[in-house]
Amino acid sequence: MKYILMNKNVEILIAEYNETSKFFDKIYEVKNINYAPYIIKSFYIENDINDTPFRTNLSEWFKGRGIPSWRDKLDLLLHRLNITAPYELLDKAFGLSLSDQYWLKPVDSDISYDDINFFDNAFDYAEFMEASLSANSKTITKETSLKTPNNTTDGMLKKAWIIDNGTRYLLKGGYKNETLQPFNEALASEICKRLGFNHVEYKVDTYKDTVVSKCPCFINKDTELITCYQIRNDMKRHDSIEDYEEYIKKLEEHNIENAREKVENMYILDFLIMNEDRHLNNFGIIRDVNTLKWLDVAPIFDNGQSLNISYYDEEEMHISGNGRLFYEIKPFDEIIKIVKNIKRIDIKKLDGIVEWFNELLHQYQYLTKYSDARINKLCILLNRQINKLKEIILNN
Repeated sequence: MKYILMNKNVEILIAEYNETSKFFDKIYEVKNINYAPYIIKSFYIENDINDTPFRTNLSEWFKGRGIPSWRDKLDLLLHRLNITAPYELLDKAFGLSLSDQYWLKPVDSDISYDDINFFDNAFDYAEFMEASLSANSKTITKETSLKTPNNTTDGMLKKAWIIDNGTRYLLKGGYKNETLQPFNEALASEICKRLGFNHVEYKVDTYKDTVVSKCPCFINKDTELITCYQIRNDMKRHDSIEDYEEYIKKLEEHNIENAREKVENMYILDFLIMNEDRHLNNFGIIRDVNTLKWLDVAPIFDNGQSLNISYYDEEEMHISGNGRLFYEIKPFDEIIKIVKNIKRIDIKKLDGIVEWFNELLHQYQYLTKYSDARINKLCILLNRQINKLKEIILNN
């Protein structure tokens, strides 16, 4: 079937979209390549639009908008949704997302973005939320329950978009039987708030006796998230600090104010909570979809894979993992060295946060079944990282 790939109400290209294979079989015309997804534009060569790289990457980009194959308990979710593969959901709601404004419009349709976007228009979410987050759930019965932005969510954690008092919130669970991720998200928010870092506000909540994190959507109908992965895709890879420096230079070339400091803040947070999963798709920039202007560094988000203690006994803790600095896996003590002026951090603002975290963990202990010993070890680890940062600041 012939579709128009749209960015809000701007036509990007016209293509033949195979609804069975979810592949773009032919591109008929490119109308506004500048409004294309950032990662797709880098493959565009004028007068060669049906060449394999551009068309293949367009197809892979669109498939990549769906729920990934590594989503926790994916088989159970697919069973509850009564489908066989995540990509079957992609054209249930025009491929719409709450991370950007791209969608597929049937070429003979007069529908507009204002009619269907999920920033302005309500969507059913109760059944999808239950299918994603509930321990026990029936198969979805309403077709409208599949016309949601939940069809285009990334990441391994169980999650669901909901609407609460007119605000779009993302609920995320823990991984498998682990429930620490929501608490790490709330801790990261508290640290960022105290230190003045721009961040997405996460809170701990519950859904049917399941602990989840809850955060508002930080994109609106006039902005989009462009991840670092997309930006770095058409830049030379060095597997060294040069990748980081080239990224900072790119942000500064687009006139993003205090770009280096804002990215540094993310790595300072990662040091404090020992975030092991700062991959290139969970940070980036915010772009105005109308003017294509780069507005700012994206607020800090997605911090759940932190404070991972592999095991512990009465004598010591055994900490697993390192952090990530672009393509490198490095010790946190090395990553923190990229911060040019660590003395700008007022570490005293974190006074009392260990006690705050301890209280939060105990508040939900009836659900998590965490032992007092485990909670104590988590607080010890957080306190250790704060003291290590104090020492780094003192010695610089």
